[in-house]
Amino acid sequence: MNKNYWIRIGALSGMLTVAMGAFGAHALKNSLDEYSQAIYAKAVLYQIFHTIGIFIVGILIFINKKNSLNIAGVCFTLGILLFSGSLYALAISGIKWLGMITPLGGLSFIVGWLLLFIKTDVQS
Repeated sequence: MNKNYWIRIGALSGMLTVAMGAFGAHALKNSLDEYSQAIYAKAVLYQIFHTIGIFIVGILIFINKKNSLNIAGVCFTLGILLFSGSLYALAISGIKWLGMITPLGGLSFIVGWLLLFIKTDVQS
């Protein structure tokens, strides 16, 4: 993979996070009930946290040339799609079964952080 790949994915996800947050705060403000607004806000929050995780992966690969960290980036990206994506869809559509997808995204986040822990060599 290109050494800037995860930085670029992180930048794209960061842009989308701001867009989704603004959309939720302005365009959906009057059409979502309080419960759906909370779900939507949780999706934005987890997307930005894991966007930062993607940047961390990109920076570590750039500095350390550790391609073994790519899988952590994949997990964070997959987690954003499954976790935040299912919550966005649930909040907007109200289709309850979409909530069954969310834990798969959460599991992807957990695996991504675990891999970041395992695959990162800390040298002093």
